[in-house]
Amino acid sequence: MAKVEVREGLWMRCEGCSKMIFRKLMEEHLHVCPECSRHYRISAPTRIEHLSDTGTFEEFNADLVSTDPLKWTDTKSYRERLATTQKTTGLKEAVLTGRAYIKGRAVILAVMDPFFVMGSMGAVVGEKIAAAIERATELSLPIIIVTCSGGARMQEGLISLMQMAKTAAALAIHDQEKELYITVMTDPTTAGVAASYAFLGDVILAEPGAMIGFAGPRVIRDTVQTELPTSFQTAEFMLEHGHIDRIVARSDLRSEIGRIIDFCGK
Repeated sequence: MAKVEVREGLWMRCEGCSKMIFRKLMEEHLHVCPECSRHYRISAPTRIEHLSDTGTFEEFNADLVSTDPLKWTDTKSYRERLATTQKTTGLKEAVLTGRAYIKGRAVILAVMDPFFVMGSMGAVVGEKIAAAIERATELSLPIIIVTCSGGARMQEGLISLMQMAKTAAALAIHDQEKELYITVMTDPTTAGVAASYAFLGDVILAEPGAMIGFAGPRVIRDTVQTELPTSFQTAEFMLEHGHIDRIVARSDLRSEIGRIIDFCGK
């Protein structure tokens, strides 16, 4: 039998079922394993391409970039880390915001990127999210926020934590105007993002298998010295315990969001 050559970039081993999957096939399935349905993390531009109607996304606040308020340095300086990440991802920050249409419905869309400093929330992420919420309120449009984050960005210290209150305040005004807010939680949604705007949605959706919570399960296990359930802090666990409204496969998200907007009269 001829040996099959597995070339990097053509094939990948699924972390869910351990099978070798043709990478092109995975992409055709929206980066979801066709064998076990494991949902892989995707970039913000890819997510926007999947969610919004073709050619309708109009980005705003695209030129906002982070500064270095604390002059932070660990293994490298914060400025160096940002520059490297901007080069590798092609993004300026960990969230993209703009106006779009989803199944013909006008929305304001904010999508976090897991590959930009783990989607962490600093001053710019907080400002872009808050501004997107304010734009949605001004235009009487639903806002859809796709969360994917390790939490507040430690390199910006207290400034990053302030964004929790800032985004929550913007959502309070949006709610007072009786406008719709849908959260789509993806893997992972944790810490400061989970503790602020992620769990404030009128309707909270999540992708299958997404890790959702405040501290990660490993941190909690090491702190309380107790074995946790195997499903702990998964989307399925959160649904069972009433913390989210529905688990929706990536291929069904567009249709589900459209139905929710119609049902809520927006």
